[in-house]
Amino acid sequence: MFSSTKIIELGSCAFRQPQATSHCRFVHGYRLIGKFWFGANELDENNWVVDFGGLKDLKKKLEEQFDHTTVIADNDPALESFRRLHEEGIVDLRVMKGGVGIEKFAEFCFKTADQYVKELTDKRCFATRVEVFEHEKNSAIYEDKYNVMSWANHENAKINRGH
Repeated sequence: MFSSTKIIELGSCAFRQPQATSHCRFVHGYRLIGKFWFGANELDENNWVVDFGGLKDLKKKLEEQFDHTTVIADNDPALESFRRLHEEGIVDLRVMKGGVGIEKFAEFCFKTADQYVKELTDKRCFATRVEVFEHEKNSAIYEDKYNVMSWANHENAKINRGH
């Protein structure tokens, strides 16, 4: 399998985790950066896994989610207060199903990137892992072993067929 990586600045994002017992229960923010791993069984006509120049719309989608936004979980007890702040033009609200935090942001980025590159490359390329950094000391990783295992099973099937 071929692999390549791309670092994408996601933007400055505010969020909170109301169930936390630490200061993370308060609204706070970070300049988020994502590192994306892409895999492919075959290279394209330029011998690339993915054309990095073709990722501009992916970057735009990710920035729309995170850059200068306030991201709140769909189960946050103060969600209606945040919605009012959004309606008043005080925050640019994004509501995420299932929770917030860099682990959930890594999952969101992975799923967004995987769908994007599969469509871009007619399923030749896929995401294998995404790491999101709050800062240089904190990060979280989301990876999908299924994508890698599917690739391996595809390769084994080709070998067993004599290709």
